[in-house]
Parts: sequence; structure tokens; C-alpha cells
Amino acid sequence: MIKQLEKYADLALQTGVNLQEGQGLLLQAPIEAIGFVRIVVKKAYEMGAKNVHVEWKDDELSYLKMKHAPMDVLETFPEWRKDAMTSMVKDGYAVLNIYGENPDLLQDIDGKRMSAVTKASSTALKEYRDYMMNDRARWSIVGYPTKEWAVKIFPEHAPDDAKEKLWQEIFRIARIDKEDPIKAWEEHNQTLKNAREYLNEKKYAKLHFTAEGTDLTIGLPKGHIWHGGSATAADGVIFNPNIPTEEVFTMPHKYEVNGTVTSTKPLSFQGKLIENFTLTFKDGKVVDYTCEKGEDALKNLLEADEDGASRLGEVALVPHESPVSQADIIFFNTLFDENASCHIALGKAYPTNIAGGSNMDEETMDAQGVNDSIVHEDFMIGSEKMNIDGITASGEREAIFRNGTWAVKW
Repeated sequence: MIKQLEKYADLALQTGVNLQEGQGLLLQAPIEAIGFVRIVVKKAYEMGAKNVHVEWKDDELSYLKMKHAPMDVLETFPEWRKDAMTSMVKDGYAVLNIYGENPDLLQDIDGKRMSAVTKASSTALKEYRDYMMNDRARWSIVGYPTKEWAVKIFPEHAPDDAKEKLWQEIFRIARIDKEDPIKAWEEHNQTLKNAREYLNEKKYAKLHFTAEGTDLTIGLPKGHIWHGGSATAADGVIFNPNIPTEEVFTMPHKYEVNGTVTSTKPLSFQGKLIENFTLTFKDGKVVDYTCEKGEDALKNLLEADEDGASRLGEVALVPHESPVSQADIIFFNTLFDENASCHIALGKAYPTNIAGGSNMDEETMDAQGVNDSIVHEDFMIGSEKMNIDGITASGEREAIFRNGTWAVKW
């Protein structure tokens, strides 16, 4: 296990954030991951990091605060923390998030309390988030199997056995089982680059998604750009924002989404699971929805702000044969589940998904169809039955996906 953890740490630091000598690292992690964090920190300093700042997360402490703190505390994000996080990315720090949450943590917390926290943190950290979403800071997210998360996925196993089983899935999906994971990721990134270059050459005006419960047309802005796999930061250094990642993605036109879409996997939002939901769009905005479980959480998501949370900020294509999909597991974790399935995201679009987007003001963004919001939440819509057509500016249709996988070659 130690050898695998060391390979995983190397992958996170070299392929993930691509830490450079003399650079700082902001590391966010659950306290349960302390052993792995120590490996990461040691390797970061060996790579020449000038400083590694660790921010610990604890589900139980988070729950206690959400349950008992006064509303005025939940509605206020600490100024000192905003200043600290923002100053680090301004100083060139890379940001590595070791992520593993209890999907059921906040099931009994009132939605209004959760919404207060989301609004306060999203508003306060706007500049910090802009550094991430514009690739001015290098950042990456990697999974860590906390016991609560592992037991949620494998309830028939004892906690330690469930955690071990989830570790093995994470290692396989992250290609740690390969002799040289970093080389394996270089090859995988090339495959995703080929896919995004194909789509960028096509310059489709619309995408049409059809499957059981889904008949959705997504308009694409002029000048939209497909990304996927590795990204290039503003300083010219290549990094991988997500490990795993199996997607190529771009932004929808915020006013040109019409039809109905049905989720194919649960969405974890604000510590609650939203399951089996359907959204109906008209002129880009959600005008109706149904939901079997977690309706309050879905309502809070759609109403997170005045308008942007009920519009789309991302559309992503993922073939059904991805390693995450082939695990045949619902991970109850967006980092993994989104890489098993085509997905779309409610909320803010990545400015890098349109030519000149990083330099657009709010008025220009709106005119170009770029959505803005305090949230960005992916949810899964793909399956082995998903068909996707690209529609050209002249109205011609071309097959992109058939039966859940690519119908084109590049």
C-alpha cells in the first residue's frame, strides 16, 4: 500500500498540480487522510516547494457547526480566511484538494442553513474561484476514501474492508495500477486532446441529446472552445485539474437550451443526495422540475442566486466505456461519477471555454451567452443508451455519440 500511496502522491503533484521548484502549495484534506497528506507534503518539499500550507477538514466538526451555529455566523464567511486563500493563489500557490466526503453528512440539516453557507462562501471567495476557473492558478482534485464514503458505496463490508476496496478502485481508475502512472496519464491526455481538437474543428452550433427521459438541445456560443484532460495555466505550465478525468467539455449558450433532461446518477449537493430528477429548460432556464429524493436540495441549488444557478455552465462528453463507468459503481461523489457519464452543470461557466473569455466583463459575457453564478454543480445524464448529434450552423446533423460512446474517429 505504501508504494501505491507514493505513486499516487507523485501523480497528484507532478501530473495534477505540476508543482514547480520555489512554488507554494495549498493543500486541502480530510483529517482522516493525515498519513497520505504527510507523504504528499514530504514529496512536495523534496520537489522544491517553498511552503506547504495544509487546511484540514473534518465532517463531524462541519456537521456540528451546521447544526448549532447561529444563522448570522453561517451567513458570514471569515474575512481572514478569504484573505489567506486569495493571497496564496495571488502569490502563485498551486492548490491540491484531497477529496472524500460523507455523502449523507448533512441529510438532517435545514436547507436554508446550507444555502446561507453556500452563498456566503461563494460570494467571499469569488476572486479565489476566478483564479481557478480562469486557470490563473494551477489546481487539482484527487480522491481519498474516507470510511463513511467507503461504507456508503460498499455497505455490505466492514468499514476497514470497504475503505480498502474503495482504495483499489481509486488506484485502478487513477491508473496507479500501471507500471508508470505518469506516462499512462500522458497517453490518456493525448486521447482527450484528440477528441477536443476534433470538436473544436467542427464548431457545432448545437448539440442534441436523446435517451430515455431526455430530449435536450443545447446551443453553443460562437467562439466556444472544448477542453479536456490536461490544461495550460496562465504561466504556460501544463496541469490536470481532475484525477480522474475522462471528459471533454465546453460551455452551453446560457439562453439557448431547450427540452427535458433526466439524471442518471445521484447528485450530492450540500451534503444531501438528489436522486432521479428531471429538468425542463426553455430559452436556457429551468422552468420545471421533478425529483424523487432530495427535492429541497434541488430547489436550493436552482435558487442559489437570482438567475445563473438555473442555467447551464458546462456540457461534457464521456464515453460509457470509461474506467469509472466500467467499475459499475455509483460513487456518490461528483469527482468520480461525472467521469462515468456525459454530464451538464448548473451555474457558472468556465471563462476559458470561449475565446477571450478570461478578459470579458460581465456585460460582454452575458451578450456572448456565458453563464455566471455563485455555484457550479455537475450532474450526470449519460448512459449506454445516450445518442448525441452535432448540428452545424447550416442545420446539418452529424452523429457524435451512439449508444453511449463515440461515433466518430480522429
